[in-house]
Amino acid sequence: MYKFREASQGRYILSIDNHQEISMALAAFCREKDIRSGIVGGIAAIGEATFRFLDPATKKYVDKTFAEQMEVTCLTGNISRKDGEVYLHLHVTASRRDYSCIGGHLLTARVNGACELYVEDYGLDGVGRRFDEETGLNLYDFQK
Repeated sequence: MYKFREASQGRYILSIDNHQEISMALAAFCREKDIRSGIVGGIAAIGEATFRFLDPATKKYVDKTFAEQMEVTCLTGNISRKDGEVYLHLHVTASRRDYSCIGGHLLTARVNGACELYVEDYGLDGVGRRFDEETGLNLYDFQK
């Protein structure tokens, strides 16, 4: 599913295998290394992805799937926990064959080529998520 190397304490470089789903592989890595809070970034080539956009009027996500070869020019996000499980908050910008870009909140993406990420473990417990009624978002919840 993935290969990794620890660059220094709590800092990893990660290669997700071809045809794997990025969010699932990254969450599995975070579970394996018991990462409870941190950041992630990277680049990839993908053949299919579902992006989300939050409509603030309805407080509901609108999902759209793109089934085409794209280059992820920027994947960035953070790692926390919600209800004891890994919670990934990822955003992505991807370029299409015509060099136009699309992006949004990343729900899923399947690698079609390579996926190279960095992960930094903050080493902090107590970084959770709570649902915020006003925004409709799962916001950071800093527990002591």
